[in-house]
Amino acid sequence: MTVRLLIADDHPIVRDGLRAALGSRPGLEIVGEAADGEQAVRLSAELRPDVVLMDLRMPGMDGVAAIRRLHGTGPRVLVLTTFDTDVLPALEAGASGYLLKDAPPEELERAVLATHRGETVLAPAAAGRLAAQVRKPSRGTLSARELEVLRLVAGGATNKEAAARLFISEASVKTHLLHVYAKLDVRDRAAAVSEAYRRGLLTAHG
Repeated sequence: MTVRLLIADDHPIVRDGLRAALGSRPGLEIVGEAADGEQAVRLSAELRPDVVLMDLRMPGMDGVAAIRRLHGTGPRVLVLTTFDTDVLPALEAGASGYLLKDAPPEELERAVLATHRGETVLAPAAAGRLAAQVRKPSRGTLSARELEVLRLVAGGATNKEAAARLFISEASVKTHLLHVYAKLDVRDRAAAVSEAYRRGLLTAHG
């Protein structure tokens, strides 16, 4: 299966570099390029990409506004930006992941494929920033709903399946998982489940 990718960045040299880095990768097809958020939204409707690789700081409609417009329309959005300061706004708008532009091509490729599978991908700096933003005095203590989500994830449920089981939106499931990652100081689902078992928050008998 080929993952259709739309690149949104206001710098032509960055778009050229991304096309050179990803365009020849097996399983990836770059179907279009956008120079701002408005064009990204329009091209997404026309080209129906699977994943949009989105810069945040662009003229006119910025990346966060574009992510908000794209949320729920089909493609998943992976942020690729220079700054780690806009993690929470981007994720709350509906982004599936957040990488920085110093990521090597191999990591970027893995992140695109993981985003397409519905996984949340965070650069280490972005994960640290997110943890700092959502950290509370009860750090490490999960809420009842966060535990419910984590139990379903531990049982193999996807975000969509967990949302259906709990009668909430996929975006809410993703938000709960991001809070879990921050509280447990981990970066992904597998690590969250492992750490929860280690701390006794989850048990083999539920």
